[in-house]
Amino acid sequence: ELVNFKHPKEVRSVNPYFENAKSFIYGKLNSITVLRAGSGIQKTLFSKAEQDGVEVRFLYSGGLSLSMAKPIYLYILYPTAFEGEYELIMEKYDPEKHYVDNIYGRAPFTKGISELKPIPGAYVKAGLSFEYGNFINNIRCLETGVTLDVYGKKIPIMAFADNSNYFLNFYVNWVFGKRW
Repeated sequence: ELVNFKHPKEVRSVNPYFENAKSFIYGKLNSITVLRAGSGIQKTLFSKAEQDGVEVRFLYSGGLSLSMAKPIYLYILYPTAFEGEYELIMEKYDPEKHYVDNIYGRAPFTKGISELKPIPGAYVKAGLSFEYGNFINNIRCLETGVTLDVYGKKIPIMAFADNSNYFLNFYVNWVFGKRW
């Protein structure tokens, strides 16, 4: 699985003093993407009839998760020698010197990829899946559950918030395909 983590305190902002300013998330230090690899088991609780009905399964899995922290870069406004003119400089976000009024907007997503920091961890996942439909060869399934990711250290997502080393997520998946 490939997942993107967001902090609950993330709020998209725009510098109100400039018309064409790009949006950004004030206080965001890193963009977090998680790669999960593991194995699991599904147990059928209620079987589906030959042509119609719903099959209910309980599933659980676990394994390793690898978070990749990519630093956030922003365009920062620096005044020039001319009144009302500014120079835009791309910099890594620093909460000590970058404020809402001197941030013009976010830099391209690719900026900072060379500075990815891996953070290893583990995850466990549990849920229910509901396979429905009257087709023997087609799969239609709704899955819902909970995932817990745990890391050895806190994941630095936001500057002015309490970052955590565990993440509890609720999810809903819709699965479709064919049986071979």
